[in-house]
Amino acid sequence: MDTSNMNNIESRVQSYWTKRAHNFNIVRKNELNSSISERWREEIVHFLPEGKVLQILDVGTGTGYFAILLSQTGHQVTGIDLTDAMLKEARDNAAFYQVHPTFQQMDAQKLAFLDQSFDVVITRNLTWTLPDPEAAYREWMRVLKKGGILLNYDANWYHHLFDAEKREEYEKDRQMVTEAGLEDHYTCTDIDTMEEIARQVPLSRIDRPRWDQKILQELGTARVSVDTEVWKQVWSDVEKVNYHSTPMFGIEAVKE
Repeated sequence: MDTSNMNNIESRVQSYWTKRAHNFNIVRKNELNSSISERWREEIVHFLPEGKVLQILDVGTGTGYFAILLSQTGHQVTGIDLTDAMLKEARDNAAFYQVHPTFQQMDAQKLAFLDQSFDVVITRNLTWTLPDPEAAYREWMRVLKKGGILLNYDANWYHHLFDAEKREEYEKDRQMVTEAGLEDHYTCTDIDTMEEIARQVPLSRIDRPRWDQKILQELGTARVSVDTEVWKQVWSDVEKVNYHSTPMFGIEAVKE
């Protein structure tokens, strides 16, 4: 992908999340105040070594959800995001919950950290939005210490734009949401903008997480494992209806 097109996509993503930052933060704060946070904590902590304060990088931190959650667990967390409006919400949230992660504005594909700076890199619902996800994976593995852990939670978001069968499943999800009287997490956002972004980024078209496994193995990981049912653990009942045809997967990669 040429540089001008990459910059255009990044600008669109940044603009979208700048507009959505405040309302999106309401969703994440509701999660922090619910049992979902404990489910996420349990999911993440079982991958982490015990009895050690870890240096953790939260990539695409958004309004600071993982950064706050893992700071509450006692770790030293740095959260990065491309969108300044998101980081403002994250700093306010951290102050409210009386934790002290560090937040920096940064491109997930071009990290300004030294090699082997972190014990853990964690990210959620970010990789699919990136113009160059392979470059991002290289960077995330670069800043991990030897034996460090990458945790990536994502899904085949907007794959229904390129797959007729997935489109039918997506439409059934919208019908189930309506019948259940729930808020539609797709149509309540600026869906036209998100679909325009999804048509330009590469991972909307790719069958994942097989692609991710292949890339990470090529980057020299000691182990890559995938949990295709993590959504059952960490999603709310409302999310399970909204995204039934697009289940979240979890990837764990350990650096050699």
